Amino acid sequence: MVEKAKKKKRRKILVTGSSGMLGIDLYGELSENYEVIGLDISEPVSRLAGRPVHFVQCNIIDKDKTKKFIINEKPDIIIHAAAWTDVDGCEKDPEKTKKINTIGTENVTLSASKLDIPLLYISTDFVFDGNKKSPYIEEDVPSALNVYGKSKLEGEKAVRTLDKYVIIRSGWLYGSNGKNFVNAILDRTRKEKELKVVNDQIGAPTYTKDLAKAIHKLIEVSLRGTKDERRMTRGIYHITNRGEVSWFDYAKEIMKIAKIKNTKVVPITSSQLDRPAKRPAFSLLDNTKFEKAVGFVMRPWQEALKEYLCGITISKP
Repeated sequence: MVEKAKKKKRRKILVTGSSGMLGIDLYGELSENYEVIGLDISEPVSRLAGRPVHFVQCNIIDKDKTKKFIINEKPDIIIHAAAWTDVDGCEKDPEKTKKINTIGTENVTLSASKLDIPLLYISTDFVFDGNKKSPYIEEDVPSALNVYGKSKLEGEKAVRTLDKYVIIRSGWLYGSNGKNFVNAILDRTRKEKELKVVNDQIGAPTYTKDLAKAIHKLIEVSLRGTKDERRMTRGIYHITNRGEVSWFDYAKEIMKIAKIKNTKVVPITSSQLDRPAKRPAFSLLDNTKFEKAVGFVMRPWQEALKEYLCGITISKP
């Protein structure tokens, strides 16, 4: 009798921030092809896409516990998506921000270094000051305006001490598993007849499911490609849905797709809104490097938004 071929062992990917908006979509995207382990300070989702979730509850600012768990699990890759992303909250509490976004990243980086494995770090368009008039490329010099952006930039510096790393900058994220601008607009239309939204900040709304898919493709090229391709996928990549829009026009598109007609949207300036943290006026990122490396083009933000809105229940005001 011919023995059945042994099933090839799946590579193991550890995702920090696995209970977050991007983390859950990463689990859903990657778990078909990889063994995915989650690490998060929050309670885990018990099941996802019909599969049990392999998860440990851990705070990344706890250096010893974080290092012990990661080293014991011996993953092949770490995706570091854990962060405090409340931009105004970060501005009000720089110490907490530093602990989570900078020191937490340093702790995860130490574990990757110890295991000599690749670390993929999720960064942000807010590492830039917004003074450029064309989309930012990876070689542009960062200059963050706020505490959040500076903390993520310090995280980038920690990650770049590794021999094997990828930094992905994205921005304006929304998805099914966390607070986001799309849901905030829908909620406000149920309570308010007039919404004031800033019209002087430009970026690219990015669906976390699309970002997770892009990360999957980048990993596939890195692990399975030729030596030249694997070498090419190391470094920094900008990944967002295609196109650009202001927050004001973004809000109008949300309401248009959701068929909300009894609420008016009024444009205001950032100075009129007067939020604690300053935002870049222009934080559009250029995807060209990623597209050439992977051979994949992100879809337009409007198309992704339509899919997202069709997938959620919209209660009438």
